Formats: sequence, C-alpha cells, structure tokens
Amino acid sequence: TVCIWDAVTGTLIRRLEEHTDAVQSVAFSHDSRQIVSGSNDKTVCIWDAVTGTLIKRLEGHTDYVPSVAFSHDSRQIVSGSWDETVCIWDAVTGTLINGLQGHTSSAQSVAFSHDSRQIVSGSWDGTVCIWDVVTGTLINGLQGHTSPVVSVAFSHDGRQIVSGSYDETVCIWDAVTGTLIKRLEGHTNWVQSVAFSHDSRQIVSGSNDKTVCIWDAVTGTLIKRLNLEGHTNWVQSVAFSHDSQYIISTSRGHTLCWNTNTWDSVSPSSPTYSSQGPSLKSHNNILTLKQQWIYHADLNQQLLYLHVPWAKIYLFMQQDAYIVLGTHDGDIFILDFSPLLQAYFPGESL
Repeated sequence: TVCIWDAVTGTLIRRLEEHTDAVQSVAFSHDSRQIVSGSNDKTVCIWDAVTGTLIKRLEGHTDYVPSVAFSHDSRQIVSGSWDETVCIWDAVTGTLINGLQGHTSSAQSVAFSHDSRQIVSGSWDGTVCIWDVVTGTLINGLQGHTSPVVSVAFSHDGRQIVSGSYDETVCIWDAVTGTLIKRLEGHTNWVQSVAFSHDSRQIVSGSNDKTVCIWDAVTGTLIKRLNLEGHTNWVQSVAFSHDSQYIISTSRGHTLCWNTNTWDSVSPSSPTYSSQGPSLKSHNNILTLKQQWIYHADLNQQLLYLHVPWAKIYLFMQQDAYIVLGTHDGDIFILDFSPLLQAYFPGESL
C-alpha cells in the first residue's frame, strides 16, 4: 500500500493499495512532481507526488525490481531487475521503450547520466554496463570488481562513473573510454551505496562495516571516515545535498546528517523547540529520521512522530519539502512537509 499523511497532524489522508510486496527503491523526478517506486511484486509504479495518485503501473519485469530512476528531463524511467534486464520506460505513457539485455545476473542498480543520453547499471554478475538510451546499445561493459556491484552513479558532469561492490571496494571509471581510473580501498565489508557530490569533486560511500567514507574523486584519497558515534548497523544508502554541504546516510531505521565542513553529525539527539528559525534562503531544509521521529536538522526541531515501527523502515528519501518512506511491508509513505515548513518560515519560498 501507499499511505499519504498530513505532516502537521499525522492524520492518514489516503491509503493507496497498489504494491503487493516489499518496496526496494524509490526516486523523485527532477521536477519533483512525480515519484517512481520499484517493488518485489515485479512492478514499477509512477505516483503523483502531490496527490499520491497512482499514475501508471509499469509491468514487464518477471522478478524483483531493486532499482529505479528518472532521467534528468523527467521524461523517462529506468528500472533494474533480478530478471537480469534493464528497462527504459516512457514516464508519460508508461510504455516500455526498450529492454536492455547483457547482464548475466540481477541488475541491482541503475542511473541516468545528467544529459539523459546514457544509463549505467551495476549487476550481481560483477560488471558495470553503460548503455545508449536512444538505441539501447551496450556502449561498454566495465570489468574490475570481483563481487556483485550493487550501487552505481554518474558524476554530474557525465565524465565519470562510480561503483560500489561486495568486494569491499569503490571504483571510479572513465565514462567515455570505460577505463578504470581509481580503485578505492578502505572499507572492510560490502559497499552498499555510492554517490558523487554535485560538483563531481567528491564521492561518498556507505558500507556494511558501519562507516561512511568520503573520497577525493580526482586523487582517490580518503578524505574522511565517519563512524565515531555514528551508525551501529549497516549503512544502506548515502547521498550528498545539492550544495554538497551535507551528507545523508541511512542504516536500518536510522538516518544521520553530516556537515561536510565540520564532519559533525547534525542529527539531533535532544530536540528543542523554538518559534523562530533562520530564513529558508539561508539554510538547508534537511529532514532526518531517528527512531520514529522526523527532525529538521538546522532547527534541531522535532517535527513528526511516525506511527510506523522504525525497524520496518527500509527507505528514507527527501526531495524539497517531500519525504518518501518505504517499508519492508511493501508500503510507501508520501509526506508533504511544505505546510509545516511554511508555518516556521512564513513568506519564504520552498
């Protein structure tokens, strides 16, 4: 099911019962108008981010769908599946444009390049594949990992690709030639998630060793390892804020927000309440999850208690004033925080 809640009162607005199994992946469109979700029920769903209405159900995969993404122009969706295929869909009509075949095991992670002309996929077969979006042609098959590749991403400038693997390494590739540029070694367990900063200068990685590592994308040098008073469980997802001033890392039921200038965790442990706060123009609206509370990091403010057992929360994603939660029960929760944020910052644009 998909549940939409009033972020101020916590009231359930509507329940959309569509997915019938666990939700593995969610992503916002770049215009923030839609959400796409991939599920173990073998379907991809497109939702209206404001109303929560199911716009399209995309059927074509024959196994779990662990990864979905929108193209930067929001016109197409890519999905990776345990059926070993990568599918490109028309985000408006829901039509299957192309089914890309080349992996010999699960396509575990997929991403578009910033210009929406290429797709990168990582697989349990240990390879990274680069595809032409228009023709569906395999441009390059990158080999260098010795275990499953579970996370891939393009740099914002489209020149590089980063991949994270169960071989405990992070690899940086030339997106044009397919050459392995750097192999980053430092994690002591599976690397679950990787991401570039918006300026393409840094890479963040999260691992089952319970640490978050920040790397120099040019030299491959380890800049910082975050683990002191941090995560106590596997780190499943990492991401930079758009201005690269913050890093969000998520483990089972626990999300931390890190300041990249001080390397302090700004996820509050003892929330305080204030009627005033900084202007929206002078801070980032970073919302974090700790246990069953959603906090505003800059305000050190407790915003909303979730009536969902925190141990069941699998995904936590933010786009502007919206939060998407995915649970192991197959639920998606879409929360619109804009009314609450406007209450704190009247007259400011979200």
